[in-house]
Amino acid sequence: MTDRPDVHDHPAQPLDPVLVRRWFQGLYDTPLLFSGILDRDGRVLAGNTLSIEGCGLDRATILGRPFWAGGWWSPDPAVSEQVRRWCEDSVRTGEAVRARSRYFLGDGRERVVDLALYPVRDEDGVVTHIVATGSDVTEVALAQRERQEHQERELTLLRAAERLAADRLDQLSAIALALVSAETVRDLERIVLDDCLKVLGADGGVLAVRDDEADLVRLAISDRPGADAPVGYAELPLTSPLPAPYVARTGETLLFRTKDAGLAWSPATQALYDATGRVAWATLPLQVGDRLLGALGVSWWSEREFGEDELGLLRGVAAQCAQALYRVRRREADLAAADSARQMSEILQRSSLTQPTTPDALTIAVRYQPAEQAAQIGGDWYDAFVDASGATVLSVGDVNGHDQIAAAAMGQVRNLLRGLAFDTHDGPSRLLARLDAALRGLQLDTLATAVVARIDEDPAQAQAGTRRLRWSNAGHLPPLLRRADGTVTRLEAEPDLLLGVTPETPRHEHTVDLVQGSTLLLYTDGLVERRAESIDQGIDNLAAALADLGHLESQQLCDALVETAAIAGAGDDDIALLVLRL
Repeated sequence: MTDRPDVHDHPAQPLDPVLVRRWFQGLYDTPLLFSGILDRDGRVLAGNTLSIEGCGLDRATILGRPFWAGGWWSPDPAVSEQVRRWCEDSVRTGEAVRARSRYFLGDGRERVVDLALYPVRDEDGVVTHIVATGSDVTEVALAQRERQEHQERELTLLRAAERLAADRLDQLSAIALALVSAETVRDLERIVLDDCLKVLGADGGVLAVRDDEADLVRLAISDRPGADAPVGYAELPLTSPLPAPYVARTGETLLFRTKDAGLAWSPATQALYDATGRVAWATLPLQVGDRLLGALGVSWWSEREFGEDELGLLRGVAAQCAQALYRVRRREADLAAADSARQMSEILQRSSLTQPTTPDALTIAVRYQPAEQAAQIGGDWYDAFVDASGATVLSVGDVNGHDQIAAAAMGQVRNLLRGLAFDTHDGPSRLLARLDAALRGLQLDTLATAVVARIDEDPAQAQAGTRRLRWSNAGHLPPLLRRADGTVTRLEAEPDLLLGVTPETPRHEHTVDLVQGSTLLLYTDGLVERRAESIDQGIDNLAAALADLGHLESQQLCDALVETAAIAGAGDDDIALLVLRL
């Protein structure tokens, strides 16, 4: 087959009338746009009326010309070349070719034709002719294209909606994470007026928090989102007709799409518009269950339509803000209650741990330091008093526990010891034995450690500048004695059993002489306990501190020892200490 043959160079071959009738049987004057016969070189030998005259073509100019050069598509070079290749392929392969061709008429209208080329073989199997049929499917194709474009638009909108939903979910998740970090209402205000307003695309906003005791709402107001945006504060009566107090009071959502909408709701909103200049407002309740906590107001400079998607986002943000506000206010209430309880507990404990009397020639200083993390009082005590005989009785102890029960038990144990010791001449070991028996007899179910010491009034010893100290230890830490030369000794003996276990257990008593310049230290375990070291190491560290600081006046020494313990990491337990100096 030659490339684009010319009709004058290759005259058309005559057609067998029988073949024409066979090929065109059922093709002529059918709904097909085109039906015709081509020779193997692609020239038009015959065509039905609809395909030639019906399309405004001249049969004389069409017959004998190449199919691709005389049809409706011939003015379009690209389509014409494509039809030529299809004819060549049909002759070369002997197989039918079916394709859709798109072209434009002279007036610019688009046409689409379904074209089919069927090769016809002779008795030897050689392709001698091509039967060409075509249907104008422009309307169908355009309808299909329109449906496809519509589906693509819908798919694009669906994907955009999915992306928007995913973005908003991410934004809500980010807000939730930010709100978790809020520990105070001020923290919450910063997050809401910065992060939340940005997510909502708002130009300003207000967070209103109810104060039911004062019957008002406290407002935090921002005229733009951003970490550096100034925040204003105001208070309004809960009965105010403005949107934020109204929503905080009623739980009703207010949507003002325009300034007129707001003024129609209440003329009082004129003050809101005058102050902010923003015309669109959405005010939503902050509510957890049936409890109204406040309101969230969001505003924009221009008028705004609130679609369902945006309303869903607004409600989601308001719900998260409400949960965070509820948690923050519960936390603040708990902290306030704990602080009040702590202060009351410390006042009660300090009132029971009174400043001891100081006998002649003896100076006594005491300190009590509550645990840093404890919200309640504990069981540590100190005591020093002069009994009926004139002897000085000292005690330091620790009732098991770190709560009000321990504190109550401490008060009972301390007062029992005072009562037992005041009008007797019993030594420390006898006093502890009697105290242990009283705890059982009075059914005070408690365990405690204690050191009791007694300094008797002996005129001969006093004149010589010494005093005799007797002490007994019920499972407590050993007292420390700093001598005048600065050396420190543990008053250490095998400690007896703690109080509250077996009152019948024998108790032992020990003595030591105190000379002028001696300093005695009685203390509880809060002064020496550390997480990273043993009790023995803590006592050694305390002894070293006493050696270095023992030259200080008694009150100053107490302060210095407590401060040294704090620097070393104390604070997990109460501290009670007593310093006696001769």
